[in-house]
Parts: sequence; structure tokens; C-alpha cells
Amino acid sequence: MMSVGHNANFLHHAAVWLETLSARLTAALDEEQLWRYKYETIVQHTDALEAECEALKHEVDGHQAVISSTASERDALRAALQAREAELSRLHGDLDHQRAEFAATSRAHQQALAELRATFDREHETLAESVERRGEELERLRRELTEQSKAHELELSQLRLGFAGERHDLAARLKVSGDELAALRVVSERERDALIEKVAALEAKRAELRSAFNRIGDFKNQTNEFQGGAGGSGAGPPVSEAQPRLARPGGGNPSVEEADVVVPRATLRQARSQFEYLAHEFTGAGDVASQVMCELGAFTMELALGSGRKADHLPVGDVALSVLASPASAAAAETR
Repeated sequence: MMSVGHNANFLHHAAVWLETLSARLTAALDEEQLWRYKYETIVQHTDALEAECEALKHEVDGHQAVISSTASERDALRAALQAREAELSRLHGDLDHQRAEFAATSRAHQQALAELRATFDREHETLAESVERRGEELERLRRELTEQSKAHELELSQLRLGFAGERHDLAARLKVSGDELAALRVVSERERDALIEKVAALEAKRAELRSAFNRIGDFKNQTNEFQGGAGGSGAGPPVSEAQPRLARPGGGNPSVEEADVVVPRATLRQARSQFEYLAHEFTGAGDVASQVMCELGAFTMELALGSGRKADHLPVGDVALSVLASPASAAAAETR
């Protein structure tokens, strides 16, 4: 490839000659394979023809044996044929005698057949007359059936008109009922949405109540701890959670102990009002447990607002039993 001039031309011609010779060699190899295949095919055909010739030779020998046996059978059949011809001549004589007897019998049968044909003609005429009468009766019945079918068709048309009117009325009623159902569905969906919103609001209020009730329980626990530590001294006025606990550094407020808290009465009254409102709402909804919790919270607020009562003697259990045994709670439980 890097040669130039005459060397390049020589190399190019040599490459062309090499390609030509390789192509000729390939063609010669293919032709040799073809001739070898033809030679093998011819050898196979020759073997097959030799085997077929042997088979034909055996068949010819068999046919010759069959021909010899056929010739012997032919001689036997010729003798049997001669015996059959003698028997046939005898049978021809018997057949002529029977033919004469059959001719006489056929003449008698023809006479009887003529009599039967006359009888059949008379019966045929009788049947034709009866068939004609039946045809007239059938025509009369067909006319009657036609008249009845026309009357039935008229009745059916009248019934069809009545059914069409009733179907139209039913369709109108169904349409009106569908409109009413659609309106009722819209109203029910609105009421359902309103109830869902009300239930969500009640759930939020119940969560607030529970948190308030937990705070009240904490206040009660703190009061009980203080009473146990102080030896039964009177409970001071409660304090809100937002107001910090007051300490007595050296002689502060003697009326406020270290375990007491101070809550404004307005806050306690507001909590009592919320408990009473939520108890009323839960009574209408039929939630007995939430109602009892709210009643207990309101009762606890009432006791906290009262004077001269101990926190450890609050009849909370009696209040719960009275709420559970009240007619409103029983009716709510039955409704639920």
C-alpha cells in the first residue's frame, strides 16, 4: 500500500490476479463437489435399479407360477361349466312349465285387480265428496277465525294504547320521583356535611375538655399532696396555671401555702360554664362518657368556687353515678 510508481502497479495487478485465481479455485472446488455429488447420486440410483431388477425377477417367477395354476383352474372350470350347462337346460324346461302356470295366475290376478280398481274408484269418489264437504266447513271456520282475530287485534290495539298511556304516566311519576330523590340527596348531603362539621367541633371541644380535666386532676393531686404534708389544714383558694407559685421568703403572704395555687374565680366560672355547655351538647349527641367527664368537671369547678369544702371529700363518684342514672343519660344510651 505504501509503494508508488511501477511497483504499485505491479502489486495492484498481482492482487487482481490473486483474487481472480482464488475465485477460479473456489469455482473449481464447487464444481468438484458438484461432480462428486452427481457421482454418488448415480451410484445410489444404480444400486436402487439393481435391487428393483432383482425384485422384478422374483415377481416374474411368481407370475409364471400363478399362470400355471390358473391354467389348471381353467380346465377345472371348463368341466364345471359343461355340467352347469346341462343343469341349465333342465332348468329351462322347468322354467317354461312354471311360466305357463304364472301366466294363468296373472290373468286371474288381473281380473281381481280390475274388480279392486272399480271398488277403489267408488271409494275415491266417496272420499272426494267428503273432502269437499270438509273443505266447505274449513272455509267457514277460517272466516270465523278471521273475524275473531280481527276482534282480538282491535282489543289488543286498545290495550296497547292503554298500556302506552299508563307507561307515559309511570315515566312521568318516575321522573318526578327521581327529581325528589335528587333533591333529598342534596339535602341529606348538606345535613351530613353539617353533622360532620358539628361532630368535628364537638371533638375539638372534647379534646379541650380533656386537657382542662387533666389540668384539674393535676390541681387536685397537688392539693391532696399539700393536705397530706400539712396535716389537714384548710384548702386555700386555687390559682391559675399562668400565675407562678408564690413562695414565702421570710414572711411573705401567710394565707398562701407553698403547695397552694391561686386561680381567679372568673376563670373557674368560665371553665364551669364551658363544662356545662359541653355536657349538654354531649347529652344530645349520646356520648355518655364525654357527658360524665364534663359533668364531673363542672361539679369540681362548683366545689372549687364554694367555701369551706375539702378537696379530698368531694363526692365525685356519687356525681358520676347520678349522671349515669339520670333519665337523659338513659335515653341517650337507648338512642345510641
